[in-house]
Amino acid sequence: MGLDAWLFEQHCTGLHPPTLRFYTWSPVAISLGYHQQRYPNTWHDLTWQGALVDVVRRPTGGRAVLHQGDLTYAVIASDLPTNRLAAYQQICEFLIEGWRSLGVSLHFGQAGRGYIHNPNCFGTATGADLVLPDGTKLIGSAQLRRGAIALQHGSMRLATDSTFYQQVFGAGLEAGVPTPDALPLDFRRGDHWQRVIDALTASAERCFGIQLVPQPLSDQEWRTVSAISEAYKVSG
Repeated sequence: MGLDAWLFEQHCTGLHPPTLRFYTWSPVAISLGYHQQRYPNTWHDLTWQGALVDVVRRPTGGRAVLHQGDLTYAVIASDLPTNRLAAYQQICEFLIEGWRSLGVSLHFGQAGRGYIHNPNCFGTATGADLVLPDGTKLIGSAQLRRGAIALQHGSMRLATDSTFYQQVFGAGLEAGVPTPDALPLDFRRGDHWQRVIDALTASAERCFGIQLVPQPLSDQEWRTVSAISEAYKVSG
């Protein structure tokens, strides 16, 4: 979260180009939306495969997201529509096209403002989120805006453990987790994750008319990011 926040600030000041990132989480974590204050204190005692689950805060809004068996993307871009929903739809175009190339059809959710009363991001699907044909939410997204510049985070649930998901968010909610047969690839295989990243990278280049170039951080930049990251840790 510290890295995404730093990249956003760098882009706002003209020191870094638009950015697309993909990453997973280790250890498993729950990220809270920037303004989310209410969540179960028991989350600080959760463990996954013997390790404590991190609880962190995102610089973006929205509700809590469980980062276990998911692939996270982050887009930092400018010259976006001032209308927030239009900006979401412009950015999400590459997700829809990329998943279509993998044989998965996605469309936007339709939930209203009632989602704010649900602590679980994946408990509802708004017009900023992408769902499968059966209505199951595959990708939840949230933004941080500064004028026409946005950081948009999104979580793609590829291999979420339904039992653990139920433990975190409550009985009955595991029904919203995509089943292995809902997607054309078996994401219990690591090489299939890279296929998604490659497909989405290619679709981003097509949709936005850009050429993405890997840009590692320097040691000094990592030290700066490490210091910023402390602000996104949530203690019990």
